[in-house]
Amino acid sequence: VQLVESGGGLVQAGGSLRLSCAASGRTFRNVVMGWFRQAPGKEREFVATISWSGGSTYYADSVKGRFTISRDNAKNTVYLRMNSLKPEDTAVYYCVADLSGSYNYPGSYAYWGQGTQVTVSS
Repeated sequence: VQLVESGGGLVQAGGSLRLSCAASGRTFRNVVMGWFRQAPGKEREFVATISWSGGSTYYADSVKGRFTISRDNAKNTVYLRMNSLKPEDTAVYYCVADLSGSYNYPGSYAYWGQGTQVTVSS
């Protein structure tokens, strides 16, 4: 089972990025998937999560209205569209899958990707 993130990079404040997470090794079309992030010196924090059907989404208050999570079950892929990026969004972003517990708690997810760096310059 593998989750592989891509799409990170360096962007100026106010810019946009789209992260992708491709899942392999099993089907993830019937599980919750999401994103967490970790900035230097800080704990991992919840960013967004999406139900298996895509019909329900939840966001951290800090990204609500700027980030959009979506998924394509035919491609076993989840996306995170990030608009109006701020320097405080700088972090390593992790894809997660298979929720059992609270959606905003890191320990609730069975699978994690290796992370992709997002850096927002001021």
